[in-house]
Amino acid sequence: MVGSVCKLVALVFSAATLSACTTTAVKSGSGFLSSYEGLQPRTDVVRSSVLQRRDDALVSSVTRVWIMPAEIFGVVDFQLSEEERRMVLSEVDRQICYELSEYFEVTEHSDPQAGVVRVGVTHIAPTHQAGSAVAAVANFFIPGPIKVRTPGGLGGLGAEAELLSPDGRQAAAIVWRRDAMVVGTDKPSLSRIGDAHRLAEPLGDMVADALGTEERETRSSTLPDPCQRFGPRIRPEGFIVGIATGLYQPELSGGRSTEPDED
Repeated sequence: MVGSVCKLVALVFSAATLSACTTTAVKSGSGFLSSYEGLQPRTDVVRSSVLQRRDDALVSSVTRVWIMPAEIFGVVDFQLSEEERRMVLSEVDRQICYELSEYFEVTEHSDPQAGVVRVGVTHIAPTHQAGSAVAAVANFFIPGPIKVRTPGGLGGLGAEAELLSPDGRQAAAIVWRRDAMVVGTDKPSLSRIGDAHRLAEPLGDMVADALGTEERETRSSTLPDPCQRFGPRIRPEGFIVGIATGLYQPELSGGRSTEPDED
């Protein structure tokens, strides 16, 4: 058994030299954004593919935002169940809300005096369940946080987001995509949406980085928490189960699997 696992690990690391940092590049938009004019590729990221633009002066004039519930826009790589759809969208909402709340005052309802953040999920690639099971066994013999995944069958997530000023002008926009890595910290999952759900966290980071300005002062936490409707900030049960099993379980991680109220 150990010999077979070692052979698998060697195979994975060999394949990783070619694919460890590969994510399919985004070259154009899906049609979700109000405008794609001025989008430029970011060259300072290695695991994601990113196009973005930002009008710093216009962004600086926006202090309050209403985050519209994320939607799936376009065709994904497989047929999602309603529960899978809700879980992915809820986690995208949760991560983006918590990250943007550090830069903007987030309102719980639409407000004509507030900016509007629109988010569309444009790509979901399924996680290969059998491959994840094999990887979980292999990772048991590998100490440390670095995980290996079997080549092929890695999931992914893609999305587009924009910040509109109160008068409807596009202040900032981003087109983003990231696939799970063969070698890295991407835990395998027995759920088809495991990678897409987990990648909502780096998506939230990148959206906040794209829509906020470097000069904007980071906001402290406010009560009541405007993002609580999307789920708790921390799910310790998912962290504990991940350590015990070596697997990412979306139903125990992130926020709720129910859709937030639409106002």
